[in-house]
Amino acid sequence: MATTYAALLRGVNVGSARKVPMAELRALVEGLGHDRVRTYLQSGQAVFTAGHGDEESLAAELARAIEQRFGFGVDVIVRDHAYLRAVAAACPFPAAALEPKQLHVTYFSGPVDEERFAVLDRGAYLPEEFRLGDRALYLYAPDGLGRSRLAGHLARPRITDGVVATTRNWNTVLKLAELTAVAR
Repeated sequence: MATTYAALLRGVNVGSARKVPMAELRALVEGLGHDRVRTYLQSGQAVFTAGHGDEESLAAELARAIEQRFGFGVDVIVRDHAYLRAVAAACPFPAAALEPKQLHVTYFSGPVDEERFAVLDRGAYLPEEFRLGDRALYLYAPDGLGRSRLAGHLARPRITDGVVATTRNWNTVLKLAELTAVAR
């Protein structure tokens, strides 16, 4: 039985480096034997169905293929529809009352706990704040991610050590849950 997944590529198509054209990404994912391949935006999301593998093996397979095809390494996180839907549903902030640019989710390749973030003085960043979920961090940044003081600190190596982290805005979070549901 096939499962529907979204692949989240970290740090592609930002500026002039590390370009991964979406048409080529679709062809690459199809070449790996996956079906119903679609991409979303230019910032590195692909939705596909796979009849084999799990999230970790599919991420590793895609990362290897991207490096072979494009000549540079890309961190990849793969998540299935049930997980993406659960992340959207578990948002601890009033998403419906916020502008999508104010709310972001950082997806992690593995579990993270509160201890990892103990070095941060959360009160120093108010009204910005974050909460942890299942392999995810929800960030409320009222002035948007580009102006967020907290976002930069959350991305520091001592915070992300040992895990891949990639952030998406709330519109993308919802769209990936929708796209993986439709492709099922």
